[in-house]
Amino acid sequence: MSPIGQVFPPAPSFIEQHIPDLTGKVAIVTGATSGVGLEAAAILYSKNATVYIAARSADKADKAIAAIKRSAECSGSRGRLVFLSLDLSDLTSIKASAENFLQSEDRLDILIHNAGVMTPPPGSKTKLGHDLEMGTNCLGPFIFNESLLPLLKNTATSSPSGSVRVVWVASIIAVSVAKGGIIFDEQTGAPKVLRDPMENYMESKVGNVFLANEMAKRAGKDGILNLSVHPGLMRTELQRHRSPIMGAFMGLVFKPPRYGAYTELFAALSPQVTSKRNGSYIIPWGRFGPIPDHLEKGMRSTSDGGTGLAERFWTWCEKETAAYR
Repeated sequence: MSPIGQVFPPAPSFIEQHIPDLTGKVAIVTGATSGVGLEAAAILYSKNATVYIAARSADKADKAIAAIKRSAECSGSRGRLVFLSLDLSDLTSIKASAENFLQSEDRLDILIHNAGVMTPPPGSKTKLGHDLEMGTNCLGPFIFNESLLPLLKNTATSSPSGSVRVVWVASIIAVSVAKGGIIFDEQTGAPKVLRDPMENYMESKVGNVFLANEMAKRAGKDGILNLSVHPGLMRTELQRHRSPIMGAFMGLVFKPPRYGAYTELFAALSPQVTSKRNGSYIIPWGRFGPIPDHLEKGMRSTSDGGTGLAERFWTWCEKETAAYR
């Protein structure tokens, strides 16, 4: 499929009226104080789910919760909206955030790794010195995911097959991606920080695709489905570091963030997503998409004719986060 088909996708076919009542279901959406995450949280709440808004800023979360509750679509909701403090750039604090959630809930049906940072100023680092994009987009979600995995497994034991899902928000991996997706520094064993800001961002987004694929292999037997998602091209806070030219282009082509929420919720809730589709890559505005050959090869082990890059990336994430899980 040409990337053009993802830039100009057909109309969404899985929208509000296709989502069933979610009473009793619990979801976490990271980065849900604005943009796509906010829209996804609003739709889930409108269907009576308990939705945790996981974000750094309590003030922004409170405003997002108030805005959702004021909206007409959510006026009759019987669900709950709860702020969960989470800073994905601070690996030392993430386990505590997950434990705060675990003390409050006895199930987790949907986890959407929506939060992310895109092309920050060159040289931006996390509190522990990792590249800010790789740390926030991959290492932080890895810790959060591993901390919540036991509850996801437990929820799956008493839930309909394929209903417990983890959604990893990636990007349009058919463009601006280095060969192989992730280039490792053979001296340090870590992914390289690339010169091109967009290539560097896309390296972290390929990391999300790799993590989804590896999690699908590891957790599929426990009834948990993992999918990666290119939500679509939209006008959101993610592009706050954009150039004036990019801003003008966005005004002409990009869609409102609700469209991206449709993509994410297709992955999280569509009945088309079955166990046979575990590990799939979802494209706008809710379709199964192709993974470029050089990335698909990275998802296969060397014994299976691949390069084993996804497994290598998973191992690196394990090593970097071991002290904080």
